[in-house]
Order: sequence, then C-alpha cells, then structure tokens
Amino acid sequence: MSADTERTFRLVVAYEGTDFAGFQSQSNARTVQDVLEAALKTVLKEDRRIAAAGRTDAGVHALGQVVRVSTTNRIPVDRLSVALNRVLPSAVLVRKAALCAAHFHPRHDAVLRTYRYRIDNRVVPDVLSRQYVWHVPTRLDVPRMQRAAAPLLGTRDFAAFCSAGSWTASTVRTLARLDCRRRGAEVLITVAANAFLYRMVRNLVGTLVAIGRGAVPPEALLEICDSRRRDRCSAPAPASGLTLMRVDYPE
Repeated sequence: MSADTERTFRLVVAYEGTDFAGFQSQSNARTVQDVLEAALKTVLKEDRRIAAAGRTDAGVHALGQVVRVSTTNRIPVDRLSVALNRVLPSAVLVRKAALCAAHFHPRHDAVLRTYRYRIDNRVVPDVLSRQYVWHVPTRLDVPRMQRAAAPLLGTRDFAAFCSAGSWTASTVRTLARLDCRRRGAEVLITVAANAFLYRMVRNLVGTLVAIGRGAVPPEALLEICDSRRRDRCSAPAPASGLTLMRVDYPE
C-alpha cells in the first residue's frame, strides 16, 4: 500500500449537546462537526470533511453518533480515538474507531436509528440532571401513553410530526419501536426507525406527554398522524431530553 493511499475510518462519537448549535457545521456558531473536524486536522495534519449518520439539533445529545472520515495519515487504528480524545473538548468523546469500506456512508447505509427521551417526572426537579431531561411535574399516565404509541408502529406517513423548515422527498418512515416506560422518577421514551423527519421524535414526545397528562385522548395520536397536519400536534418536547443512542447497519 502506497504512503498516499487513503484509508476510511468509522467513528462512534458521544457528545453532550447543551453548548452546541447542533451537529452540522455552521458559519457563525459552535457545532459538533466543526469541533470534530478541528480535532481531526490536529491529529491527522490534514483538512478533512466528515459525514455523519444524523444531524442532531442544538441541545440534543448523542451516545452513538456514527461518523466517517478518510485520510492518508498512517496513524494506527488503535491510536486514533486516543489521539482525538486528547485534543477534543470534554463534551465530545470518540468511543470507538475502526477501519471501514471507502464506500461506507453513515447516513445512507443506516437501517435503524434509535433515540431515547428522558422525562424527569418528579414534582421538584433534579437540578443535577436538568441538562439531560425535560422536567414535567404532573405525574404522567405511562400505560395510557403506551396504548397511544402502539398503533403507530410500521410504515406510514409521518408528515404531521415534521416541523417546518425542512424539505424531504418523502415523509413516509418505518417506525420499528415506540416504547414508554417508567424508571423510578423518570419516564423514558425509546423511538427507533429507519430514518426520522425534522424534529419528528420531539413532536411525537410532546404529543405523548399531552396524552400522559390527560389533555389528549390516546386514540388522538394515530388520528393526528393520519391527518398529516402539523397544526394538530402538541408543541415539541425540549431538545435537552433527547439522545441519539445508536445507529445500526446491515451485517
């Protein structure tokens, strides 16, 4: 292999999104992509653009964001994550680095993306977790939320849960999982799909919480989805409670 032959790496990245204006690079704001590319330039001595599985919004966190980068640098595979983590800010961590095929694309090749939403459901909020949850003091009826969620599984048009400000060729998605459960003082909502529309998860969560509060009947969630009308949705849940947990690819 010649010295200038490129290798392609697949990185699994975690970040605490509170102080970032989202993942995708912006000219006038601090983003996760910009921070990662700056660290890669320091380590690889090359200017390299990255591709990612998802463009998370401002304030959204990740434990399993997947990123691709190619380089001619001969850094050993087992040293790349260590070297990057030495120069990255504490809010960003490369959990794993591995070689992958040059044609691998973290967004186009993904078959499943899983998000988790955390709700602090105690009357008095936990101040230490406030950056990672949505505080909802009214006790939520989680079984009621789960009854509402179950009919949405499968392939359908989710246009009602797509916020304005994004264009997509199709609003049809396949929802593989939508679970609501209580864990102590928290309510956890896990959502998995082949892909998501702009703010789809936060719009789903916002409406599920309205159902859990008793403000909206459980059957309304499917009715809202079938209507394809965004104005029938509840307000989106805050970004703080949302985390991209993992991205899955074909074997």
